[in-house]
Amino acid sequence: MSVWQLLKLIVNFLNLSTLAGFLVGLIGRARFSRGPRGLFFATGYKLGFPIANAFTIGNLVLTKNDRDYFDTRPVLLKHEERHSWQYFCLIGLPMLPLYLLCVAWSWLRTGDPASRNLFERLAGLKDGNYTERPIQPLGRTLQQTFRRR
Repeated sequence: MSVWQLLKLIVNFLNLSTLAGFLVGLIGRARFSRGPRGLFFATGYKLGFPIANAFTIGNLVLTKNDRDYFDTRPVLLKHEERHSWQYFCLIGLPMLPLYLLCVAWSWLRTGDPASRNLFERLAGLKDGNYTERPIQPLGRTLQQTFRRR
């Protein structure tokens, strides 16, 4: 682990984001283990929210999958690690409401929660297995949303 990764590990514990991640993992009945580069894994996550194969809170990467899921997806792990740096830069938990605002913005612009989400773009859309959707008129976004229901 590099000095910077150790610093991120410590700061993300002090800013309570990693501890919040462990709480979410406990609620989701996940199994915990150490990961590479100062990360932790919470595998076997049972809750259906958020709808994602993996998501990160602090230095904790949560997934419904097993630990070996990331062995075959090193690029996805790098994407999730970039999110842990975002918690570091935003001093922890303020990232959560900011992330939700970016989800809303992206959805309004594209009908997709990730395409114009600043956090996902900075973490690498392609690395996170996201497809970039084009900007569309708000009317089309609303029409698509209500057609699905």
